[in-house]
Amino acid sequence: MGRIIIDLDVVMAKRKMGLTELSKEVDITMANLSILKNNKAKAIRFSTLEALCRALKCQPGDIIRYEEEGNAQHS
Repeated sequence: MGRIIIDLDVVMAKRKMGLTELSKEVDITMANLSILKNNKAKAIRFSTLEALCRALKCQPGDIIRYEEEGNAQHS
């Protein structure tokens, strides 16, 4: 069994964008953005993913990846 990893922190760092700026641009609360960033989210709406990709100028695969259990690799 594996799990879905949210690499939002990695993409934000590459784009030099902070939580406050991204929160305003995507129109999502800082709390919800923090939940995503810290891999605590149980789900993500496609509309939110689309807004994040638009704001960060990236593809969904840059933000979300699948990891096999026991594989602690972080890109």
